[in-house]
Amino acid sequence: MSQSNTRRVVGGLSAFAVAAGFAVTAGVGMAAAAPGSITWSDGASTFTRTIDNATPAGDDTVTVTTKWARTDANWEKLSWAKDYHPTCLTYVPGSAKVTDAAGVHTIEPYVETAADYTAVDFTTLGYQPTSKRDVDTPVLSIQYKVGYGCDRGTALATGLAYNGSRGAGTYTDKGPSVTVAKNVSTAILAAVPADVKVGQSVPLSATVTGGADGNVVEFYDGATKFGQGSLAAGEATFVWAPAAAGAHSLTAKFLGTTKANESVSAAQNVPVAPADVVTTTEVTGPDAAVAGTDVTLDVQVSPPPSGGMVQFKDGATDLGGPVALDAQGKGSITQQFATGTRSITAVYAGAGEFLTSTSAAHMVTVTDPAPVDVATTTALTLPVDVKTGVAVDLWAAVKGPNGDLIPSGGQVTFKDGGTVIGTAADVVDGEANVHHTFATAGTHNITAEFSGATGYLASVSVSGALEVTDPAPTDVATATVLTLPATATKGVAVDLVATVSPALAGGTLQFMDGATAIGAPVGLVDGKATLSYAFPITGDRHVTAVYSGAPGYLGSTAAVGTVTVTEAGTGGGDTGSAGSSAGSLGNLFGSS
Repeated sequence: MSQSNTRRVVGGLSAFAVAAGFAVTAGVGMAAAAPGSITWSDGASTFTRTIDNATPAGDDTVTVTTKWARTDANWEKLSWAKDYHPTCLTYVPGSAKVTDAAGVHTIEPYVETAADYTAVDFTTLGYQPTSKRDVDTPVLSIQYKVGYGCDRGTALATGLAYNGSRGAGTYTDKGPSVTVAKNVSTAILAAVPADVKVGQSVPLSATVTGGADGNVVEFYDGATKFGQGSLAAGEATFVWAPAAAGAHSLTAKFLGTTKANESVSAAQNVPVAPADVVTTTEVTGPDAAVAGTDVTLDVQVSPPPSGGMVQFKDGATDLGGPVALDAQGKGSITQQFATGTRSITAVYAGAGEFLTSTSAAHMVTVTDPAPVDVATTTALTLPVDVKTGVAVDLWAAVKGPNGDLIPSGGQVTFKDGGTVIGTAADVVDGEANVHHTFATAGTHNITAEFSGATGYLASVSVSGALEVTDPAPTDVATATVLTLPATATKGVAVDLVATVSPALAGGTLQFMDGATAIGAPVGLVDGKATLSYAFPITGDRHVTAVYSGAPGYLGSTAAVGTVTVTEAGTGGGDTGSAGSSAGSLGNLFGSS
């Protein structure tokens, strides 16, 4: 038991002798307090005990007063008194006082405290009354702090015990009782940061008065609970990670306990922005370009952002201004470059929740422009008196704007109507041919299509009508074979020999250099025709021979043979006899 050793006498009271015993009278209470009072008698003593607030809340302070009076003329000297209270009430140090009913005299007695009572010692005050009515109807006043541990809504007993010169009295649960009301709580949600994004960890804090450590506080978004925390030193915390963008109404709700009422904080309207989105940027476009020509470069930002700009760069140099992205995250720029290797990147500036990103470099090799291609014309040379089943040569000559044959290069595709004849023939020294046998009689519309070549544009010939007839049933097929020298010298005659089998007399044979006739037709002698010819130009000459046919015999065309013609002094035959000899050693080219 603790003890207070303070003694103070206020006013004119020098001793505590009473002609009336202890009683309880109301002290100063709270404005909205509900006082409790009880009066009882025991023998010649009457007791009145009053609690200024019989329904306090936790942490309230209550004042208990006891008034004692005598109903007879006998006096009594008090020794001690014990004021009994619930263990959850705590004595307020220095609050115990003794006054007379008129409040003229006040004494602070010695006090000792225990868990369930406060003891007041009067014996040390001395007893020297000057008259029997020195102190009339004395009053003992004591204050208590209501602890949070008090049961709520339950009547808690109070009472009195005392001893005096005329005996003792024990009334430990006489009353009045104290019924502690639930604490009125308040919940305050601390300000939430303004720049909240989806998925971001946001610390929340709620301060609660009227609660106790361990009590639960729930956190709500509108009517949806998303978390809770326990009070510690009056504060509960929770880390919120919003899952959706938009407006969120946050509150903190103190659930209430058996000792405290529920309370809800004011709502805070918290705008939540979408979560940050990591983007990637990619540049696409041609890997090669020609200086001075337009090059279109495309950019794709993924995932497609809600707006934003992209800056194309060539190394560290901006290419034009920023480009706005469309709804699919795409953009493009058209640019011309000087020669060299260009390192193209695109920098996305970001927008809203979409983060910035920079593409990998896209390399573009820029070269000088090629020479301008020139126009060409393609002309057909078609045979005459064509029979079904007899091979003939179709020739095409490709010429430039000045009328000269173009150099070698490209191919010519011959067509019969829309049907390709054979395979595409290479253009050599401006000419191309195909050796073809028509299977059906009638008019065949022949065209030649030049594919184009370096420096030369494509062209298509005018369609040529070729009349193909069936041979007479008695006509005999022939075959023409060339005997040519492998080489010749420009301007030096060589012999060109063609042999038609079966050997016959009649008909003529036309030697050809490509599509160009060499001299006049030569008559057959014993199935053979010989032409002494000096090539006027150098290069590979493509020679063939076309037999015209004779009564009862079909015409035929020899397969093309090549004679390489060089300038004088670089090789080749130089006399007719030498040419004839060379011819006898040349390859044989035949066609049926």
